[in-house]
Amino acid sequence: MAYIGKTPTIGNFQVCDAISVVNNQAAYTMQVGGVNVSPETANHMIVSLNGVIQAPISSYTVSGSTITFASNLVTGDSIDFIQILGDVLNIGTPSDGTVSTAKIVDANVTTAKIADANISLAKLSATGTKNSTTFLRGDNTFAEAGGVWVRTHYTQIGTDGATQIDFTGLSSSYEVYKFYFVNIRPETDDVYMKFFMNVGGSFQTGNSYGYAIRLVDSDQTLGSAAAPEDNAFARVQVNGTGNATGETLNGEITIFDPSGTTNFNVITTNFNSINTGGKSSSNVGVISNMSSAAALTGIRIKFSSGKMLAGGLIIGYGLKA
Repeated sequence: MAYIGKTPTIGNFQVCDAISVVNNQAAYTMQVGGVNVSPETANHMIVSLNGVIQAPISSYTVSGSTITFASNLVTGDSIDFIQILGDVLNIGTPSDGTVSTAKIVDANVTTAKIADANISLAKLSATGTKNSTTFLRGDNTFAEAGGVWVRTHYTQIGTDGATQIDFTGLSSSYEVYKFYFVNIRPETDDVYMKFFMNVGGSFQTGNSYGYAIRLVDSDQTLGSAAAPEDNAFARVQVNGTGNATGETLNGEITIFDPSGTTNFNVITTNFNSINTGGKSSSNVGVISNMSSAAALTGIRIKFSSGKMLAGGLIIGYGLKA
């Protein structure tokens, strides 16, 4: 609202510096810490003279930082204290740690006010994990961003390429994992990608995989699944991927129930590749670890020969139950 005259200021309780009485003098300057102070009015003060609280207006008046008593003070008089109240209609700035939940009216703290006031996550009473990856839901709980799908892995292949990439840390927090492969290009021409499963802390390289893959080439030729190299690994495409500019492998794999110990681990595949001569192929398949029904904690990805070249991207997501 607008005010006529002086606008009230947000004040706090201040006690003026001691004032020495001057014989036959009625007017005195009020200071706090050596700095002049100006009360709102005489009614915004408590003044004690010779041990007696004085009445505003009739016993003293105020003009700016000057208090003038109704009559001259004389030697022996004592101004005990002058308490300035500030704007008594305004609470001013609360002391640290004094504002309780009950003092805040429901539905009156907006998200903009939280940001303006620099309220940290630690100050919020909501349950759940409070960090840079979570958000506050309407039911007063913290949840991970992204809904039930949460990004868990991210690898951008650097300028030196990569002989192999290991994705570890598959956990019981997620029922399903999905990994997306974007523009993966091999260093060696006409090679295929293969997978190793990490079970019990080690990657399975023996006769432990069972899989089936079906291939369709761009000329509509339907291929059959090729046998792995002595069952030492599982590969995701039958034909090779070319290493020329523009020849890439793109697709996805899905890992089901990685932490389960009752059933064999299962990974399904869906890939599209460009091989030597620009021939494209699409293939789908399923890979299973047949050695034991044990928790799958990671996967290793590599080409049958050479590195993965720079620029390829692999992103992993976990699906919460």
